[in-house]
Amino acid sequence: MENTTAWSYLPGTTPKEKCASLGIVRGRIIDVRELDEKSRTYGIDIFLFFKKDLVLTQTLEQVQEQYKAVPEFERPYVRVDRFLAFTQENDPSFEQTLRDFPLMIEIVATGETHPAPGSDSVPFVTGLMPFLDELDVDAEPPQVNVPQPL
Repeated sequence: MENTTAWSYLPGTTPKEKCASLGIVRGRIIDVRELDEKSRTYGIDIFLFFKKDLVLTQTLEQVQEQYKAVPEFERPYVRVDRFLAFTQENDPSFEQTLRDFPLMIEIVATGETHPAPGSDSVPFVTGLMPFLDELDVDAEPPQVNVPQPL
């Protein structure tokens, strides 16, 4: 997943500056497929969180430590590439669903982490998945009352 060469050519000296050059900044809403592409191209570990309070109150390293004994797909977060692989494996029509109804992720933080003591730093991004009530694709459009001519 790591592509340090492409990452090193990005403008900026900090992970925050380099991510900003890619349009990945706190508060921005980005399509999950775009995040996956940037993750693969630039070697960024991108984590999607399902719990707002968790992603807003703890660092990525704290969360990873807290949930290290929990099986990957039972954690309240997942790497973007693993999420997409899992959903496509379990629902082959998911890719078409994403084209019809893009899954938009809110960027929460950017930074770098050290996966193992003494290892090189790895850039990361954390993002918040939308809540299920925000994904109501079956909802009826709102009724609009159009005045009738007299």
